[in-house]
Amino acid sequence: MDISPLFKILLVFAGLLTLTRFKVHLGAALTLGGTALGLWAGRGAMQTAQDLLHAFALPELWLLLVITALIFEYGRHLSAERNARVIMGAARNWGGRHAQAISLMTLPAAIGLVPMPGGALFSAPLVEQSAPGAQWDPAWKASINYWFRHTWEYWWPLFPVVIVTLSIFELEIWQFILMQLPLSLATLIGGYALLIRPRVKAPTRREAPVQAEPGRGWFIVLPLFLVIACTLTLPAVLSLAIPEMALQTRKLLAMLIGISLGLIPILRDSGPNAHATFLRTLGQRNVLSLLATVGGVILFKSMLEQSGLLPLAGNELLESGIPPILIVAFLPLVAGLVTGIAIGFAGITFPLLAGLASSHTGLAPASTLLLGFAFGYAGMMLSPVHLCFVLSRGYFSAPLGAMYRHLIPCTVIPVITAIAMYVLLSRAGW
Repeated sequence: MDISPLFKILLVFAGLLTLTRFKVHLGAALTLGGTALGLWAGRGAMQTAQDLLHAFALPELWLLLVITALIFEYGRHLSAERNARVIMGAARNWGGRHAQAISLMTLPAAIGLVPMPGGALFSAPLVEQSAPGAQWDPAWKASINYWFRHTWEYWWPLFPVVIVTLSIFELEIWQFILMQLPLSLATLIGGYALLIRPRVKAPTRREAPVQAEPGRGWFIVLPLFLVIACTLTLPAVLSLAIPEMALQTRKLLAMLIGISLGLIPILRDSGPNAHATFLRTLGQRNVLSLLATVGGVILFKSMLEQSGLLPLAGNELLESGIPPILIVAFLPLVAGLVTGIAIGFAGITFPLLAGLASSHTGLAPASTLLLGFAFGYAGMMLSPVHLCFVLSRGYFSAPLGAMYRHLIPCTVIPVITAIAMYVLLSRAGW
């Protein structure tokens, strides 16, 4: 029986989701899925094995793995007790009469600047300190901790999903950030309007300022500033110095340079045993698991491209009459719900969306990415298997249904924002 290329890709996609539901590691599932695509495309066992070896030799694979590994040290730095105390003091001092509202928003958001598995446990005690006592609804506090710590994941360059997305779609980093920023703004506004403002009232008197360690705040943000500065400026420098270097490699190399520079003050501040602590962190199970997932994403992307199925599937979709926009929204949404991780919906569906956007289906790459990201993100945020969701709920002993009553209305706002932006960008051909 002759099976269409589009149906082959969708069946493999369904198989990936099924494997993850049966607790198969996402990295392993992606590698198996990429291998299945090569075999099903008729490339044969020998050629498929060569395609897999080619994927392992890609520079962006190893750059991504090194970058992701180094990012964990940023998480340890930001969540260290001394630094967390400075962040909390700054939030209270800047907030004035609105100190409680500002703290509830900024503390999980600040910890969320550095991605780390289970990072919700670092910000949850800070949220509890900002709203102590039994008069505050546990589901409300859990939702605040969960919602605001994910504000930046749409565009912040340290997140693996951003790194992987930029390796799949041919966009400059500044273009991606500029396009995704409104979604972070919509997340903040929605969270404030629906979670904070209805419950947190400003007192009539300003709270006494918290004594903070002088100059410590600037030191905390210095590594993050170095990463952003290098990520935005160095790709252009590298294109002049090494013009033959691929765009994706330039972007990742610029990010690696920034992260490496930022590690210098972090390790100097961490004391004489900093390097030993860093190496122990790299050997932890959750770190190795995330590295395996990142590797699986790149292997799957490469195998999908090598299979030759994407152009055929794009042409088939164009001829079928199915609106491509439905696939752009639906597939990431389902992948986000099932995997509960941003790199899951991006790694599984974005290679397909990028292929469709380049296959004359009427989809522009930038607007396709924006819409797919927003729907995938919505699915991830509502997924009951999202680790931060599980940890926030467990820390505050929050009922599942009560958390959803807080989170679902918040999730709608960035999705509506993305739909409006998609209409505008696609009309402009972007």
